[in-house]
Amino acid sequence: MKHGFVKVAAATPDIKVADCIYNAQSICSDMKKAAEQGAKIVVFPELCLTGYTCSDLFWQERMLDAAKEGLRKIIKTSLTLDGLFFVGLPWELNQKLYNVAAAVSNGELLGLVPKKYLPNYAEFYEARHFTPGKEDVEWVTFDGQEVPFGMHQQFHCAEIPGLIVAAEICEDLWVPNPPSVAATMAGATVIVNLSASNENTGKSLYRTALVQNQSARLICGYIYASAGEGESTTDLVFSGHNLIVENGTVLKQSQRFKNEMIYSELDIHKLRSERRRMTTYQVDGSYEYTDIEFHLKKTETELTRYVDPNPFVPSDKSDRERRCEEILTIQALGLKKRMAHTGCKSVVVGISGGLDSTLALLVMAKAVDMLGLPRTSILSVTMPCFGTTDRTYNNACELTRKLGATLKEVNIQEAVKKHFVDIGQDPDRHDVTYENCQARERTQVLMDLANQSGGMVVGTGDLSELALGWATYNGDHMSMYAVNTSIPKTLVRHLVKYYADTCGDPQLERVLVDVLDTPVSPELLPPENGTISQKTEDLVGPYELHDFFLYHMMRYGEEPEKVYRLAKYAFQGVYSDEVILKWLRTFYWRFFTQQFKRSCLPDGPKVGSVAVSPRGDLRMPSDASIQIWKEQLDHLA
Repeated sequence: MKHGFVKVAAATPDIKVADCIYNAQSICSDMKKAAEQGAKIVVFPELCLTGYTCSDLFWQERMLDAAKEGLRKIIKTSLTLDGLFFVGLPWELNQKLYNVAAAVSNGELLGLVPKKYLPNYAEFYEARHFTPGKEDVEWVTFDGQEVPFGMHQQFHCAEIPGLIVAAEICEDLWVPNPPSVAATMAGATVIVNLSASNENTGKSLYRTALVQNQSARLICGYIYASAGEGESTTDLVFSGHNLIVENGTVLKQSQRFKNEMIYSELDIHKLRSERRRMTTYQVDGSYEYTDIEFHLKKTETELTRYVDPNPFVPSDKSDRERRCEEILTIQALGLKKRMAHTGCKSVVVGISGGLDSTLALLVMAKAVDMLGLPRTSILSVTMPCFGTTDRTYNNACELTRKLGATLKEVNIQEAVKKHFVDIGQDPDRHDVTYENCQARERTQVLMDLANQSGGMVVGTGDLSELALGWATYNGDHMSMYAVNTSIPKTLVRHLVKYYADTCGDPQLERVLVDVLDTPVSPELLPPENGTISQKTEDLVGPYELHDFFLYHMMRYGEEPEKVYRLAKYAFQGVYSDEVILKWLRTFYWRFFTQQFKRSCLPDGPKVGSVAVSPRGDLRMPSDASIQIWKEQLDHLA
């Protein structure tokens, strides 16, 4: 449960229709299995103590008594288990039957939540047997204990702040205004659904989408457990389709037509963070809910859920390609609008033969095409200096020619040497001044050429560099429009690869592939034997690690300790724990100390869920102290 993770389960037990004794034993067996696996919230299907398909047998006194006897066995079993369990059964109150979810924990029946929406169409006829549940909570007696009965109940975990569970039953989810809406507006972070959804062609896809969409709209965890094999097949077949979903993402899904129990971990801290961030998500205190407390032992949950090492990059090829096309279009449309608004008829870019400037040039080509301008209106400037290699120089020139842009070469060596003389810089001293003089000279050249051509300078720096402050202030840091400003380095690579794969020009593809194969470098130090001597990732760390850190810190506000824990799962076998921690410390130090560079960024289009624009996602003071983050980092091992 550390860092807000709680392990949950959705179970479809083996049952026999109307055999409550057998069913209770089967449920208890699954409860014990779930507890052994560390599951703290376990959900069983609708009416699983009797079977959903009992039909008119629900009117039998013997059936109702047997269901209560089965519930007693489940309550007793829970006494030695650490968890909150939800079980479905029929319940008689005031001579009416209700379809209820019983919440059980630590040897107690905590509450009975009735189903409100009773399907009575097509193959369903629940209204024949059951009465719709009411929101208001009343108290009923079971074995001498007063138990709340009603829809408006929430179960609070005393040990995990924010773990608040509410229940709805099957059809409740399928209506225009499900009970889970009111429950989450009242503060619930986890919804459990006890279901008996029969299977027919195509229904599973709709069901999955329904659960995903509801969990996304409500920013909650959603545990869906459905009836399976064991129900009567007189007219229907049930597949045991179980789902565990978090804020729209399916964490685990069962095989259909097979009774099984699935597990995953919900991240309660992440859900709470999302709700804090979303100002339109309002918890409404006007909803009156009865709060029931339950207890869990504090343990560190072992993660089995997938932790994506590349959160900015879709793993599915078709999704990735669709995303790449979308992003390139967003970038180009942003530049197109800025050019049209300012009346610019040309755009200027410094082309280095590296990834970022390559992507910027590709976007510029797309933008001028949208405007109906010739590609020659793009001025692509190569500015070789002390660190330029033949490989990057040739790729820059060839790329420009293949795209039909105008190529201009301005060798800045003599200008930089003259500047060294002016400021008294020893050219043999390869320090930060030596490097930044080159970067600022390049920016001056670009700005002046833009003035000459009545154009604007397009910036090439990406999101990862901005997060680390890996940019020369008023050098490559500055432009008139920055098309890559919200593109992380890991995604830049895939955008260029996508363009290479789809351009239809073998020669252009060859150049782009070689750019992709070139080490990331600012090329500000002299090469060694004609090859790049200055590799960025040797200096600041692997960009895939930094992008991972950035995503989890910015997107969910996660603390260093949790980011480190997730990174160890995501990069297991790729980086050692020591290496991850080394670069995590670097990331936080650079992120806090370099905010002043981000406070004055040029405009640029946001394309994803994380950006550092001072006018957008990151309103951060330039002088914020790192101390409380550093204290936690210092205690990590």
